[in-house]
Amino acid sequence: MKILFVEDDTSFANALLISLRARGNEVKHVSTGKSAIVAFANAKFDVVILDLGLSDMDGTEVLKAIRSKANTPVLVLSARMGEVSKVEALDLGADDYVTKPFGFGEFLARLRAAHRRGSPGPINQILKIGELQFNLAQKEITSQAKPTPKLTPTEWSLLEVLALENSRIVPREELLRRVWGEAFINEYDYLRVYVSQLRRKLEVDPAEPAYLLTEPGIGYRLIAEVVG
Repeated sequence: MKILFVEDDTSFANALLISLRARGNEVKHVSTGKSAIVAFANAKFDVVILDLGLSDMDGTEVLKAIRSKANTPVLVLSARMGEVSKVEALDLGADDYVTKPFGFGEFLARLRAAHRRGSPGPINQILKIGELQFNLAQKEITSQAKPTPKLTPTEWSLLEVLALENSRIVPREELLRRVWGEAFINEYDYLRVYVSQLRRKLEVDPAEPAYLLTEPGIGYRLIAEVVG
């Protein structure tokens, strides 16, 4: 992977850099938000690892700048443990949120999952969900009736897995395994947050969903029309 790593804690950054590079990754490390925005504008990266607590600006401002230009997967690192901070980062387009301190094995699993979600998938369908049309191969959304939302790579992956099942109920464990990986099959609250985020972008009324439906205690199903 070619990784942009944004972190201003020198000792923490050095330890993570050694481990990432030892596994064959090409990593560019920067320590400020301003340098991160410049680096991202001047090169193509597979994944961005972004600390929120930067010295010159909040990491969410860097996230906004990245999302204004590209759909590159962003893995957020933060010591902020509250759900409000996590939801804010996800709202702005983060693909995953890792709270410090963390186990390196789990971190690598999340990094690999983010990278997979950013890679083009084999599915070649066009879905119609309400007034929105989703080209799953091209990762494009069109609509004549309303502003088009922007989906993160994680949200596209979740949508694709549900779409492939043709309105079938997909168990929670299966969704977690196929989108995030085997290590996440018990992260039900994690899945709930992402489904909520996706509903906000798909549904007219997210509180009364018509397309992304919950089967309590089992999983989720997507009701969509295949138009291409």
